[in-house]
Amino acid sequence: MSLDQAATSASSRKKSGSSFSQHMNELSLFVAIVVLYVVFTSTANGFLSFNNQINILRDAATIGIAAWAATLIIIAGEIDVSVGPMVAFISVVLAFLLQWGVPTPVAFALAIVIGALLGSIAGALRAYFDVPSFVATLGLWSALRGTALFVTDALPVSIGRNETLDALDRSVLGIPPAAIIMLVFFAIFAFVSRKTAFGRSVFAIGGNAHAAFLSGISVSKIRVALFAIAGAMAAISGILLVSRLGSGNATAANGLEFDVIAAVVVGGTSLSGGRGSMLGTLLGVLVITLIGNGLVLLGINPFFQQVVRGLIIVIAVLANIQAIKRSMSRNKG
Repeated sequence: MSLDQAATSASSRKKSGSSFSQHMNELSLFVAIVVLYVVFTSTANGFLSFNNQINILRDAATIGIAAWAATLIIIAGEIDVSVGPMVAFISVVLAFLLQWGVPTPVAFALAIVIGALLGSIAGALRAYFDVPSFVATLGLWSALRGTALFVTDALPVSIGRNETLDALDRSVLGIPPAAIIMLVFFAIFAFVSRKTAFGRSVFAIGGNAHAAFLSGISVSKIRVALFAIAGAMAAISGILLVSRLGSGNATAANGLEFDVIAAVVVGGTSLSGGRGSMLGTLLGVLVITLIGNGLVLLGINPFFQQVVRGLIIVIAVLANIQAIKRSMSRNKG
């Protein structure tokens, strides 16, 4: 067997092992969702009610829209902890724009552009100044939360009556528009991640950034683009938040970044980069949303709910590490 054939065979085994691990994770998440429905249906009053299922879809959309971009970022070997403050900040910006009489479509476009620009700041710090993405986005987290609280005195910014925003919170055939938007973006991101050169480049950077650079991939530009996309997606979540609350709120989306990261990691995306799928993240979003909703209906103390979320993240990371080790062992074998 030639060296090229050996390399091709090794690469094929690696992809096969990673794919098998990912499919097993997705199957286990599907089973977990079924189990959660059975458990909460039998223990939490009103869990299966129509209104509660609508609430689950809305909550899932809040996490999911931001989670699609976060999945690409984590696949690339980076992290973004600025999601919650970004959503809250954009909601405040949008509320002020509407108060100032900016037409709603223009206000939406400006909010998304501002989100993308803010996200690209963190991306530029990572790409061109070698600032770790955790530090860059943590700085953005603090700056955005502090600015939003300062300009609003931690009070909601009312927008008054707005037909467009009202329509965004009005169910279509019983389905919240936010859930439809989430699924549309899911399809877009799933296609981009698997069927485009950009998506393949993201996986390559997460697998080995130096090798990706040597193969001609513009690592810096893709890193900036990823964080800009994340900012834009957070802005869309901010717009939907305003439609749901009827105001911009600097204290909203508190802890959203942890739910997003938890959903991505539970979905099987490797924190070390190079492995992950949008389907896994979708299932992870549903698991995180169902657990949060069920705990509320059961009357569990909100502080203890944070403990549960923390445990979920730790368990998911441990499972993720074990899956990587098993995959590596198979490849060596």
